[in-house]
Amino acid sequence: MPKQGYHHGNLRQALIDAALELIEVRGPTGFTLSEAAKQAGVTPAAVYRHFEGREDLIAEAALQGYVIFADLMDAAYNSGQPSALKAFEATSRAYLAFARANPGHYIAMFESGISVNRTPDLAAAANRANNVLEQAAGDLSQHIPAEKRPPASMFSAHIWALSHGVVELFARNSPGRASPFPADELLESGIGIYLRGLGLVDPDG
Repeated sequence: MPKQGYHHGNLRQALIDAALELIEVRGPTGFTLSEAAKQAGVTPAAVYRHFEGREDLIAEAALQGYVIFADLMDAAYNSGQPSALKAFEATSRAYLAFARANPGHYIAMFESGISVNRTPDLAAAANRANNVLEQAAGDLSQHIPAEKRPPASMFSAHIWALSHGVVELFARNSPGRASPFPADELLESGIGIYLRGLGLVDPDG
């Protein structure tokens, strides 16, 4: 049922919430601003008081997603302290947890085609999330001899790509071949193999 009774002060958030619901069900290009307005229980004209178009609305949903994501990553990093390994593993698992708990935000962030450089605020929020993982990678890489140590940005990019691949292929009901293993196990084992390759985990442990 359409939502009713939104006042001027929270109309903007009501439209974002409506967009998130539509994004989750139909994808980022599967709805119009008029449908978002209807979902929020307001007239289409009301949307243009806050957003110039659908991409602006999706970009705001992505911004909020990155803020949530960065907070989750930061909390995961801190939960693993003082162990660099536990902190790193926690930030890796946080990616999958975020995608499962916030599918609308996840799609707006990573599948909408909206550039993180669209606005300064969006870029800053995206960078904050990335910086947490890079910090965790940097902490852990200090346990690798300097001559064998990859740049922290490369280290974190590898893990981000691995996490993203597991989410896209096996954790979001994507069409195609189903994995015989739970996404959590795939991600954990993949990260374990990567860390062993860097000599960070005892192969016999």
